[in-house]
Amino acid sequence: MDDRGVAHPVGIDATGGIAESAGADRIRQSILVILGTRPGERIMRPDFGCELHSLAFAPNTPATANLARHYVEFALARWEPRIEVVGVEVGNDLHAAALAIDVVYRARGTDDERTLTVPFSLEQPS
Repeated sequence: MDDRGVAHPVGIDATGGIAESAGADRIRQSILVILGTRPGERIMRPDFGCELHSLAFAPNTPATANLARHYVEFALARWEPRIEVVGVEVGNDLHAAALAIDVVYRARGTDDERTLTVPFSLEQPS
C-alpha cells in the first residue's frame, strides 16, 4: 500500500503540481490536522478532531494541562490508527499563556520513535 496523499497545508510542488507527502511526514501532518480540528468543524465527519480547542480560555494551570493531555491522547487513539502513542507531556508556559504539548509516538510496526511539539495558546480575555 502506497501511503501518499495531498500535503498539509496544500501547496504546489517543484513541477507545478499539488504537493504530496508520504511516510513519516504524512503521519506528522495527520497528527497536526487531528489536533487542529475542532469537533463539529467538518460537516461530513462531525466527530472528527480534538477537544483541545475547548480549553482556549482556560486558566494556565496543571489541571488544564492534564485535561489537554487527555484530549490529545483520546483524539490520536481514535483518529490515527497508524501510530502508537508512547506518551503525551504537557507543560505550562506561564509567560506566553500557552501549553507546550509534546507527543511521543511511533509508527505501528516500526521502532522509529518521534516527538512532535505542538504549542497551544491559552488566550486570556482582556
